[in-house]
Amino acid sequence: MAKKVIFDKKNVLVAGGAGFIGSHLCDELIKTCKVICVDNFITGQQKNIDHLLANPDFIFINHDLTQPLNLAEIKILERFKIKFQGIQEIYNLACPLSPKHFVKNLLEIIKANSLVVYNLLELAVQNQAKFIQFSSSVVYGGRDINNIGKKAKEEDLGIINQLSPRAAYDEGKRFAETMVNSYRETHNLDTKIIRFFRIYGPRMTLDDDQLIPDLVYSAIKNKPLVIFGNEKFSSSFCYVDDAIDGVIKMANSNLAGPINIGSDVDVNVTELAQMIIKETESESPIVYSEDRLFLTELLLPDIYQARNVLGWMPVVTLENGIKKTIISLQSASRAQGFEG
Repeated sequence: MAKKVIFDKKNVLVAGGAGFIGSHLCDELIKTCKVICVDNFITGQQKNIDHLLANPDFIFINHDLTQPLNLAEIKILERFKIKFQGIQEIYNLACPLSPKHFVKNLLEIIKANSLVVYNLLELAVQNQAKFIQFSSSVVYGGRDINNIGKKAKEEDLGIINQLSPRAAYDEGKRFAETMVNSYRETHNLDTKIIRFFRIYGPRMTLDDDQLIPDLVYSAIKNKPLVIFGNEKFSSSFCYVDDAIDGVIKMANSNLAGPINIGSDVDVNVTELAQMIIKETESESPIVYSEDRLFLTELLLPDIYQARNVLGWMPVVTLENGIKKTIISLQSASRAQGFEG
């Protein structure tokens, strides 16, 4: 099959494009591409893409990707010459990860890691499109007494309990990688797998059982900052702009991955909470509680491949990233009436 003609800019599809990371990716891609953002707002939010809707190179489609997507039948896409040009790249971030609503979304998460991946891979085959799968550090398993200080390498085989309460996401991400690799082998498809390690930044959802937004939300309200663990609880944090830079470098490379994208600096969460209290001028105390399902210690990434093969490394300091995130979340808190 001959490659389709590109008239002026590439057509790219971002599945889950109204989510936290997806919307930031749309912001970057729109600089050089025509962007088709697909979301059904299970956890994504329209406010994340409102600023893009007037851009002639941006089209939003509200669609449940558990059902096949026939781009040629969508009239608004005629201006992107879809019937002639097709799409050149697919970025799959479509997976509803809201820790607070995890149980409610359980079957949707299973479908996102199976049916949605399948439908998007089929779309990639039809269009001979490059396919970028967004995976997660969870495929390596959690941090425990046997691997303290260990950094996960891409070739490491993680241990996952496929019957655990969070297996729909953890094991689901592993299965999704298997699907992507299988399509690469059987259809000679240009696929890439990116494994993210805790990404943070503006547009994260407030009051959603996510670590940094919850700490900021509590600090804004002068309520106790709850750390689910003890004084030794630590994690790594990569600012979203750095993560997107890694995505673009990966998409433009000849690498298939998987490749780790994240910070390899271990951060004590108590010290992080103290930083947030200082930055928000909060009077909140710090308290400790039992672990929560999605607020657990994860392995740090070994980013040797990203640094030395991809030419990527995180450059935004935690202090600067947290300041930018706090400003965004404070604004969101006021807009949603969360303050008080």
